[in-house]
Amino acid sequence: METDDINICAAQVERADPDRFMAAMAAPPKARDVLFPLYAFNVEISRAPWVTKEPMIAQMRLQYWRDILDEIRGDKAPRPHEVATPLAGLIGSDDAELLDQLIVARHWDIHSDPFDNQDAFDDYIAKTSGNLMLVAARLLGAADAQTVHDFAYGTGVANYLRATPALAAAGRVPLLDGRPEAIQELAHGALLRLQKARKNRKGIAPNARAALLSGWHSAALLKQVIAAPQRVADGAIGLSEFSRKMRLMAVSVTGRW
Repeated sequence: METDDINICAAQVERADPDRFMAAMAAPPKARDVLFPLYAFNVEISRAPWVTKEPMIAQMRLQYWRDILDEIRGDKAPRPHEVATPLAGLIGSDDAELLDQLIVARHWDIHSDPFDNQDAFDDYIAKTSGNLMLVAARLLGAADAQTVHDFAYGTGVANYLRATPALAAAGRVPLLDGRPEAIQELAHGALLRLQKARKNRKGIAPNARAALLSGWHSAALLKQVIAAPQRVADGAIGLSEFSRKMRLMAVSVTGRW
């Protein structure tokens, strides 16, 4: 894989997704060659519904990436692209299927309809946060799918709650129930999934654990919400820069995500 391709992907992630950039930089160098193309792909998908107010154009942007994944599944060289090219050198057909499900889930971001129910919300988190983390983990080493999905659910909910004010400002209905007690319940359930994953650390091979570094501060964020759910509406979920760096350093050194 070309170093220039990795550097381009890394720069894109640094601009658009600083948390995942920090997590990837805390991973071993060989893991970065996997993480940066995947995270750059995620940047492309996650921003597609937001770069235009025209739903049809947003759908076309997402379809472009579905077509690229179809080419990868068909063992065809994808059309030249600074992210698609290095991605194609990493993933196989099964990975492409998981990433295709991620794209389909992102269609929710295009429209202003609320989630139908809790199952629909959970499926969105599983397909976006979960599938991305699972592909990353499996490309790096052996990883139990349920353990990854449990950890990714907690990470995804923490990130989603941080994004809730921006989603609401953009005309979306991000939460099924915005009452403080309902938000606490959501955060508590996500924290339990994180804790369950941590009890099953042995299900993730050492080499694959770099894929879970992106959730390094999720537990702390969820605990903030449980203690004070008003933080969600206030956009006040977060840690100091010093605390973020220290937590990431501790997780990357000990491997105890």
